[in-house]
Amino acid sequence: MSKLVSVAEQQLKTAISNSVLKAVSSNTLPNEKLCDFVIEVPADRANGDFSANVAMASARVFKLAPRKIADIICENICLDNTFFDKCEVAGPGFLNFFLNDEYYASILKDIRTLGDNYGRSDYGKGQSILVEFVSANPTGPMHMGNARGGALGDCLASVLDYAGYDVSREFYINDAGNQIDKFGLSLDVRYLQHFLGENAVELPEDSYHGEDITLLAKEFANIYGDKFVKADESERQKALIDFALPKNIENMQSTLQKYRIEYDKWFNESVLHNNGELEQTLQIMKERGLTYEKDGALWYKATEHGGEKDEVLVRANGNPTYFAADIAYHRNKLEIRGFDKSIDIWGADHHGHVARMKGALDAIGIDGNRLDVVLMQLVRLTRGGEVVRMSKRTGKAITLVDLLEEIPIDAARFLFNMREPGSQMEFDLDLAVEQSSKNPVYYCQYAHARICSIVKKLKSEGVEPRECSIDELKLLCTPEEKELIRHLSSLTNEIVLAAKNYDPARITRYVVELSTLFHKFYNACRVRVEDESLMQARLYLCICVRDTIKNILTMLRIDAPQSM
Repeated sequence: MSKLVSVAEQQLKTAISNSVLKAVSSNTLPNEKLCDFVIEVPADRANGDFSANVAMASARVFKLAPRKIADIICENICLDNTFFDKCEVAGPGFLNFFLNDEYYASILKDIRTLGDNYGRSDYGKGQSILVEFVSANPTGPMHMGNARGGALGDCLASVLDYAGYDVSREFYINDAGNQIDKFGLSLDVRYLQHFLGENAVELPEDSYHGEDITLLAKEFANIYGDKFVKADESERQKALIDFALPKNIENMQSTLQKYRIEYDKWFNESVLHNNGELEQTLQIMKERGLTYEKDGALWYKATEHGGEKDEVLVRANGNPTYFAADIAYHRNKLEIRGFDKSIDIWGADHHGHVARMKGALDAIGIDGNRLDVVLMQLVRLTRGGEVVRMSKRTGKAITLVDLLEEIPIDAARFLFNMREPGSQMEFDLDLAVEQSSKNPVYYCQYAHARICSIVKKLKSEGVEPRECSIDELKLLCTPEEKELIRHLSSLTNEIVLAAKNYDPARITRYVVELSTLFHKFYNACRVRVEDESLMQARLYLCICVRDTIKNILTMLRIDAPQSM
């Protein structure tokens, strides 16, 4: 949380402890050790800015009613040289504390001093975290789940970075195994059909039937002609895969860059197969007695380690399963590369995979709690209140590319982070392009642009923003001003909570509320007033809000325009 919020909390703990010692010395309270208590922010600010449950927590040791204890503490408390000017007792014995004007002024000073770093903290203590997200199958176009997962994963990584973690972003390319074999077979059939006719070769039902496969095969044919028609099937399929797969990966990279996602590493699954790490992992499992052979296949005793059923690791044909590669990949992340924690963003349909993956890590000697999985629900696109499944442009299922051609990047990144990952969401395509206060990202950007306009207009009238004294900032005492400053002061804590809960939606909600409170302040309090000190103080507050909005939008990789 903000350093000043921490200071205020510590001041309260000290004041309460001193009050109890004073009451004990006067025999008003028995000489017993004070129990641990909680200081929190009340939901209703009418109940103070901070509240302490010390009376309820200590009722048993003091053998008094909580209300009586609270009254005694309140009578003995000294708030001199703190950020608080009064204490009240409420309900069954809550102690409610009210901040003074110096606190509000000091918060604004803190924001201006920290500048671009306001909101950052050292909560994570530099713990290394690898966030792996999107990791779409490279055999076809990215879909709506990837659209939400991309925005969620990237913004979560940013939140963790601001909260003081050492964060890396990674895309896991599934360029080995069954899906690549199926990719090669699908391309093979379409290539042969291109020269021999559709009826000459049948595309198996479980192959890839998308138009993208046909186009890739046609592109290959245009370059190499019928050179591979009579070649060995395995040679032909390898040539097709070697041609098509890099193109698909390159398209993914360019699309995700357009989405403002920059990965620290694109990790190829094939590396695990080729460098021996997959075989090493399987050997570890064998040595630990975690496997057995049945029907020519190698099985993992998953039921002994949290799984619902035993899992095949190596098929009878000698090919490792995706699960085997996944165990090796997580071993690579946590043991070989040594990240303190791995966070994976998975679709909710993978929920059954979480326990078995954690169990497998435990089984090979890696703490499964070092893997956290964020399960993400699907997205339903709507337009005009109706569910949309097809792209206007292509007439096919909407892909990430289609979405980014239809709506602004800012809107996609912001709106996909408006809800917790585990909640289903409707993405309103009409709202995403609407330039009004109904569109949350537009609403926040407009607040930023409006403040830029206020500063510019005042400058044109000869009013230059200047540094303000604490006494001048104490002039900001209307309810709207105090509510706005109070919200500003909570940013660092909100980022920490978003990091702890893996929920960037806390930050989008925070900045929407900040924009609302700014508009409320602006409508209630004129900035251009006769009193020069008050005018400068209000201008100072406006700049603090502007800079905080910019910090948040920058963190989320969303533009903060100066005019709209």
